[in-house]
Amino acid sequence: MSQSPMAMALSAFSFLLTVIWGPPLLRVLRRLKIGERIRIDGPDRHFSKLGTPTMGGILIVIPVAFLTVLFNATSFLGWAVFGNSILVPLIVLILYAVIGSVDDWAGLRGHRGGDGLRPRTKFIMQTIVAFGAAIVLRYFLDVPELYLPTLDFEIGLKMAYIPIAMFIIVGSSNAMNFTDGLDGLAGLISATAFLTYGAIALMQDQIFLARFCFILAGAIFGFLWFNVYPADLFMGDTGSLALGATLAVVALMTGQWAVLPIIAIIPVSEIISVIIQVTYFKLTKGRRVFKMTPLHHHFELSGWSETQIVQRFWLISLVAAIVGIALSLV
Repeated sequence: MSQSPMAMALSAFSFLLTVIWGPPLLRVLRRLKIGERIRIDGPDRHFSKLGTPTMGGILIVIPVAFLTVLFNATSFLGWAVFGNSILVPLIVLILYAVIGSVDDWAGLRGHRGGDGLRPRTKFIMQTIVAFGAAIVLRYFLDVPELYLPTLDFEIGLKMAYIPIAMFIIVGSSNAMNFTDGLDGLAGLISATAFLTYGAIALMQDQIFLARFCFILAGAIFGFLWFNVYPADLFMGDTGSLALGATLAVVALMTGQWAVLPIIAIIPVSEIISVIIQVTYFKLTKGRRVFKMTPLHHHFELSGWSETQIVQRFWLISLVAAIVGIALSLV
């Protein structure tokens, strides 16, 4: 854990860099009129957010990419702050951000009534990137395939690792995307998860991966400077898809992805609520389990304020993070 000060310093530096370049980005987005569209069937209070700049995931991705490339360049001079292994989550972060930005841009331009890319098209793009990441993780980085609580040895999955890793990456990406619906929610949840896996990576002596997690968490906190209620900027699919997929890759690199559903309990609950709602709606020909999904909208329509939901969901996420770290140590 002697590497913790460096990780924290990088996180603070990332935070400051993100906060500094946030206002210029906001001015550009407003000038280009890149504003949020609101679901007609959503809670009425969301109409006040109409036109708020979106695609704010760029605010996170660029500082992370800049710092990662910068410190990898210094390694050639003998100062190893990062390692080649973190290029995998970095590339996944960038590629999923590109997918999300294409989807955001298509929606802003009114494609399919503002819904953006077709779900099938987006899913295929996500799957292709996930397949490439899974191949690299297993055959080039030789990451631990699976650790389970109470077992002190690695479990080999052989060829099953590839489809499992792909499922985790795509599923985590979409789960975070469903979580992104309230001011500050997806940012707080994802930052907490990355700090958790950063701590796990430190305990495994995966120093470079830990530093990447902390620098990403710092950038997310910098983004939250502009995203907490009332938000001046939304992350859009540009941020949510990228953060979810990258979180999955980080979990896979530690081998502790079995505890990911606990650490990411809020995104998992959000996507499960959608699956339950859609399935039940089709089976009963119109009946619903929840007032509205994803899950945070159900609580909105039940009378909870936006800040109450975000704060309570974050508290649950913090407790889940503690449980996740404990299980990874068993």
